[in-house]
Amino acid sequence: MTTTELPPAPERARTPIALRPLRWLRGFGRPPRILGLDVARGLAILGMAGAHIGETEAFDWTDPTTWTDLVHGRSSILFAVLAGVSIALMTGRSTVPERERLPDIRLRLVGRGAVIFAIGLALEMLNTPIAVILTLYGLIYVAVIPFLRWRPWQLLLGAGVLALAGPPLLAFLAAVTLHPYGAGIGFVLYGSYPLTVWMALVLGGMALGRLHPERIRTAVIALGVGMGLAVAGYGLGAVGQALGASVALERGSGVMKSGWEGYAQALAQDDPLRAVIGALLAVDPHSGGTAEVIGSGGFALAVIALCLLLSRPLRWPLLPLGALGSMPLSAYSLHVVSIMMVAGPGGFSTSNSFWGLTAIGLLLVTTLWSMFLGRGPLERLLGRGAAAMAAIPTSPVITGHRLES
Repeated sequence: MTTTELPPAPERARTPIALRPLRWLRGFGRPPRILGLDVARGLAILGMAGAHIGETEAFDWTDPTTWTDLVHGRSSILFAVLAGVSIALMTGRSTVPERERLPDIRLRLVGRGAVIFAIGLALEMLNTPIAVILTLYGLIYVAVIPFLRWRPWQLLLGAGVLALAGPPLLAFLAAVTLHPYGAGIGFVLYGSYPLTVWMALVLGGMALGRLHPERIRTAVIALGVGMGLAVAGYGLGAVGQALGASVALERGSGVMKSGWEGYAQALAQDDPLRAVIGALLAVDPHSGGTAEVIGSGGFALAVIALCLLLSRPLRWPLLPLGALGSMPLSAYSLHVVSIMMVAGPGGFSTSNSFWGLTAIGLLLVTTLWSMFLGRGPLERLLGRGAAAMAAIPTSPVITGHRLES
């Protein structure tokens, strides 16, 4: 069953241009496509744009003017959870894929991951100061392969174990190995988006994708669970801040002596136990701590649930956000390119006016593109990459719900 919200390309090409907007207004976001997920993804794109170029003040619940600070860290985490949902929808929706389909699915995921990774590298070559998240996402499409046949309870269990044990374990390993560094270590373990920690968010998203996210009951339960996790995670972080626990995994002062004596001295300075406690209680954006993963992961789940619930009664006003979220790869790349064009190579510009113009521009461009041309340009490239890797025609089950992240 395909989940495309527009007619196939040949039929759409035969539709007179003047009638395409009407067809789009009637059909976009209708079942079996899940508009609420596209809306949540659109919010994640706008949030990441705000985190990159917006000017925000420190968050204070009592001051609504500071609430824009929520975009930091949480937007990328929302994107990660939605990536897991997308993978689940592309690989069987509510049922795990049959074993005989696994070779084809694996190749397609590798193809998608390779294209996303290559686009991420190209964006990094623009030399903006943005920590481009797409290279991580390219790896995610490969890293999820061992978990494709896991059932929802197994995915949730795996997500819980990684969220609770991952950050403290990584902090302990960093301390006892005196903070080793290298391209692979920095990319996978201790960079801005440590794969070993963020997999908890992706597995949680996959579980949601297997549990019929289009159903109201699922959305209501997800909203309650998300709010509970947010309270637990941010409460844990508040305890850490009250205790004055260190939440930064900083490099030690170095080995002052040589050999094992120097190692023992450096190890005592780093204090592995304190590093473990700090990683457990870390809640600041991009700290990668347990408190942040649980709190911001719960926040992301609650946002997704609200989008699923509100997209039904508010379908019409939410269509532009849905259009933006239907082509996240294209929109994210356009945003990064716009920064380079405004500030120049190696330059940077932060302004709420720039953020506002970026949001309006992205909503307008993606809505018009979706209305007249359908699928986003880089999303089409992604589909071709998957088909080329599998060397067979694209399967509707795998690529029908176009939720590439």
